[in-house]
Amino acid sequence: MTRIIRTTLAAAVAALTLSSAAMADDVMAARLGALLGQERQALSIVPDTRLSALTALPESARRNATPTPDGDAVVTEAYISTMSAPSGGSEWSCLADALYHEARGESIQGVFAVAEVILNRVDSGAYPNTVCGVVHQGTGRKYACQFTWTCDGKSDAISNAAAYNRVGKVAKLLIDGLPRRLTQGATHYHTKAVNPSWAQRFPRVATFGAHHFYRQPTRSASN
Repeated sequence: MTRIIRTTLAAAVAALTLSSAAMADDVMAARLGALLGQERQALSIVPDTRLSALTALPESARRNATPTPDGDAVVTEAYISTMSAPSGGSEWSCLADALYHEARGESIQGVFAVAEVILNRVDSGAYPNTVCGVVHQGTGRKYACQFTWTCDGKSDAISNAAAYNRVGKVAKLLIDGLPRRLTQGATHYHTKAVNPSWAQRFPRVATFGAHHFYRQPTRSASN
C-alpha cells in the first residue's frame, strides 16, 4: 500500500511540474507578445524617412563595404580600384603571373580578355585542366611553349608591384567564378604586330588593345 501511495504522489508531483512549466511558457509568450505589440505600435508612428535614416549603414561602413560583382560593371578600372589587395592559391598565382607578363600594359578589358583565354583553355579539354598547366605548357626547350615569357630564358621577377596588384585582382575575380563574357570562348590571341598562320583559320571574335582574340575551331593545340 505504501508503495502505491508513493507512486501516486510521484505522478502527481510530475504532473504539477509539467503544468507549472506550461504556465510559465504561456506567461512568457504573453509578455513577449505584449512587448512586440508595443514595438510595432511605436514604429507605426515613425515616418518612413526617419526609419530609413535609422536603418541605413553608417557612412564609414558604406565606404568600407566591398561592392558585389555585377556582370559588366566589374570589368572596369573603377571597380578594380575598390578591391582590396588580392591573394590566393597556386591557380590564382599562376594566372596573376601570366597576366602580369602578358597584359599588364593593357586596358582592364584587355587584361580580362587574356585571362579568359587561359581559363577557356583550362575548360576546353584540348589543354591541361589546370591554370598552372595551361600557363606553363611546353616542351621545356627555349621558345617551345604556349606563352613566350615562360620559356624565353629571361627573368620572370615581378618588378612592378602596382601592376601585379592590378592584374591580381582580375585573376581573383575570374578564379572565383566571374562569368567570362568578353571573348566568346576565345582560346588564342596574338599582338597586332604579328600574323601567325593559325590566325587565318581561326575565327576572330574580339579585339582589345594590342591583341586580337580567336576561338579555336578544332581540337588542335597549335598556338
